[in-house]
Order: sequence, then structure tokens, then C-alpha cells
Amino acid sequence: MIKRIRFVSAIFALIVSPVIALAKPAPLHVLAFYSTNVEGDHVDFALQALKFFADAAKRDNFQFESTTNWDDLSSQRLTGVQVVMWLNDSAHSDQQRAAFQQYMEHGGGWFGFHFAAYNDGGTNWPWFVQFLGGAVFYGNSWPPLPAILDVDDKTSPLTKHLTAHFLSPANEWYSWQPNPRANKAVKVLLTLDPSNFPLGFKDTLTGGDIPVVWTNTKYRMIYMNMGHGDRIFSDDNQNQMFKDALRWLAQTPMKK
Repeated sequence: MIKRIRFVSAIFALIVSPVIALAKPAPLHVLAFYSTNVEGDHVDFALQALKFFADAAKRDNFQFESTTNWDDLSSQRLTGVQVVMWLNDSAHSDQQRAAFQQYMEHGGGWFGFHFAAYNDGGTNWPWFVQFLGGAVFYGNSWPPLPAILDVDDKTSPLTKHLTAHFLSPANEWYSWQPNPRANKAVKVLLTLDPSNFPLGFKDTLTGGDIPVVWTNTKYRMIYMNMGHGDRIFSDDNQNQMFKDALRWLAQTPMKK
């Protein structure tokens, strides 16, 4: 009787094991979008970001691709892509915007840097504004300068390797109006420390609450204001946050 039970169990295991194998999640697939006809400092950042994440992909065994063709923002091209990165630009055409909106509203992931979130009165993309938590570009600091950042939430997987305050490398810092923090769905993770103000010389941020990293919890997304110039990847702690952010996006459950 015992032998019969073992035999049946073995047969059951052989039948079920292929099903279990098929149930494994697909490997992480990241598609990064960037432009080469934008501000030179934004191109410099994008090229360094491509190398940084390509090296991470080799080390951590995930698929990383990049494209300068924004028409790749299509339902066909985004099939099987778990995370879309916008390194230094954003969607332009109505078709690209519609495809991105559909992708995000069906559980896609977005990792945006710096200029990727730029929008103003002439952008004419209200969905994207609410996607960012209501944030509209209001002002910036110039020239690029390092800044002390405050960690708003040390319990987040994105900030767990950071100290409560740290010096972020030289960057052009944006301010937003309305403040994304006013949106209850937004979780702010990093903010400019008040000791930075006034920040800038030609264009100056004089004070106030200026978030620099946040997520709109209604979506699988993260925005980081870093992304101007060739110094962004010069700090190991901040680099670890970039990697932790991608890992968080990859592991966050997708919407059904």
C-alpha cells in the first residue's frame, strides 16, 4: 500500500511540475527611452544612465533595452515589458501618449528622471499631470549644484540604504506647483533640505517644500528629479537608490 502511494505521488509530481515551471514569472524586461536632440546635459545623463543600467542588467540578469524611437511607445512594442524608463524626454504624439496611458493603467511600470516629468501650460496632456500627482513645473535652480536631500520615509525599499540626509551630486533642481505632496495618493520619499536655500545663482529656489523623489501610489511608478549633467552617477549611495527603485518596480504587483 505504501509503495502504491509513493508511486502515485511520483506520477502526480511529474504531471504538476511542468505546470509549476510555467507559472514562474517572466524575467524582468526594461525598455529605456531617450532623445539625442534635447539639451546636451540631458543627453550626457542619458548616455551614462544607459551604461549604468546595462551594467546592472548583466550583473543582476535582467533584460535591458534602449531606444530613441518614441513610436516604440505602442501596445505591440510594450508587450512583455515590465518597466519603461524615460531618461530625458517624454511622449510627443497623441498616439504615443495614448499607448503609454493604456500601458500604465493596465499595470505597467514607469521610472522617470528629471526632464521626463517636465510639463507646463503648453504641454496639453492633463492625464500626465494627474499621473504625476498633479505636479506642474514651476521653477528651477541654475547652475547645476549639489544639494542636501532629506529622506521622508526610511521604511521604503527605495531609501533603506540611505542616511537621513545625504549630499546629492550636482543637478538642476525643479520646483512644482501644485506641490505633489498635496495629493493623498502621492508618497514623497526625498525632499530638498531647507539648508540648501537659496539654491542657485542665475535661477534660484528660495525656499518651500520641494519634493524630488515620489511615487503616485495609484500607479506602478517612481519619479526622480535627478538627471541633469554627467555627475549624477558619482555617488554610490544614490546609485544604490536607483538600483533599489528598479528592483521595487520589478517586484511591485501589477494590477489585474
